Amino acid sequence: MSAVNDPLELLSNKGNRTPTFLGPLWNPVTCGLAGVGVAIFVNWGFRRPVLSGIQKHIAFGAIGVGAGTYFDQKRNEYLAKRDAVLRHYIELHPDDFPVTERKKYGDVLESWVPVR
Repeated sequence: MSAVNDPLELLSNKGNRTPTFLGPLWNPVTCGLAGVGVAIFVNWGFRRPVLSGIQKHIAFGAIGVGAGTYFDQKRNEYLAKRDAVLRHYIELHPDDFPVTERKKYGDVLESWVPVR
């Protein structure tokens, strides 16, 4: 940990954050399972056997995986654009974001004296 809090450091990833194992898989897998669930629900609604028409389950699952991947890409693009705008604003207005020294809880909190 650095001793100084620089606002631009907070918006940059210098290799100190690694994605989790399920991070890139979460949206596609969840949307794929939701697609299979939709196919099961449609079969149930038409009073057919739940797993009949397996090609429909595969198709809805594939559409769900594609939609989850698309949503993940759009979210990453949005977050990257937002971080770029914030970084640019901080670079243009450095007076509004001064570099601050890190403080410990002991320096910030007042000493506690019990009242009895």
